Amino acid sequence: MYQDFAAELAWASLHMTRTRAAVAALPDLHGVRLACNMHLDLKMAPLVAGLLSKGAEVFLTTCNPTTVQDDVVKYLCDKGATAHAWRDMSDADWSDSFDKALAWQPTHLCEMGADLTTRLHQSATGPKIIAGLEATGSGINRLGGVHPRYPIFNWDDLPVKEGLHNRHMVGLTAWHTFFQTTHLTLHEKTVIVIGYGLVGQGVAAAAKAYGGQVQVAELNPARALQAKYDGWPVVDLATAVTQADVVATATGAYGVLNAKHLQAMKDGAFILNVGHVSQEIDVPFLKQQARHSLPMPYVDAYEFDGKTLYLLADGSMFNLTAGYGDSLNAFDVTLAVMAAGIGHIVGAGASHAAGLYLLPQSAWMPVL
Repeated sequence: MYQDFAAELAWASLHMTRTRAAVAALPDLHGVRLACNMHLDLKMAPLVAGLLSKGAEVFLTTCNPTTVQDDVVKYLCDKGATAHAWRDMSDADWSDSFDKALAWQPTHLCEMGADLTTRLHQSATGPKIIAGLEATGSGINRLGGVHPRYPIFNWDDLPVKEGLHNRHMVGLTAWHTFFQTTHLTLHEKTVIVIGYGLVGQGVAAAAKAYGGQVQVAELNPARALQAKYDGWPVVDLATAVTQADVVATATGAYGVLNAKHLQAMKDGAFILNVGHVSQEIDVPFLKQQARHSLPMPYVDAYEFDGKTLYLLADGSMFNLTAGYGDSLNAFDVTLAVMAAGIGHIVGAGASHAAGLYLLPQSAWMPVL
């Protein structure tokens, strides 16, 4: 994706001033073995390189193989990291990466999706983890079924994470990527947003700002009521998909757009996902249909029942798989908080009893 990686990295580092300051404020990290399961794109490089410069040993796995940038992984390995991650790695290799990360005997975990923690707690044995971080709503939901053996700090629910990244940047960059990928705008198009959490709220608002005729499908009564108070038509998904020109999933849950929905959709509709979970859409059903590639990257056409549906980025996180994700300056806030969270789990957070906690304000407020 990057034509001149060194220049791109220099540009990113220049505009991530909060992250640089947060890394500089970290203590000496010699003796820390940090396993990171996260998106491995350009914006992560300044943080990981900074951790290595502070003396930490780092093992890199990915929370989503479609968002890995191989030149980023190579750069960080050249800096001293260990990695088992590459773009579009197979499911078997991806699963194996979790075992390799745990066999590496980390002392701390930094995750997006709780894959390492979930895998670790499936066995009575494994490395002794001192403390961990979790950055996503889907990861926090997974941890609801786990009794952690160590303290885990949730920073997804911080106002500077959910209120900035989740609410504003995902939707904005999703539609930027839609324009870039399809060369189409949302004018005169009916857009169905599935899920009205903070990500869905941002997706809906940005779609309207770019000319879309937006409707919301939400099963949670409280969120559906909030959508109505925000002025959105709240619709039954099974009925709404029959008229949708664009359907965006934003729930972080599995199977929200199923085969029956896909069969009911009209000819020429576009389907995309911006949730953390790649299986929000029943992609296996589509792959059973006749497929042909288009000259537009990240757009696949599936033909059945006399119609064509267009799946974007194979159902993976669209804004980061087909696009660049958050802007550098916006993600700088997110990444600085992540750096502060790492400082907390190697410091005061390490003394907490086992359990799930919200990352305390005293840990992240100084980086703003």
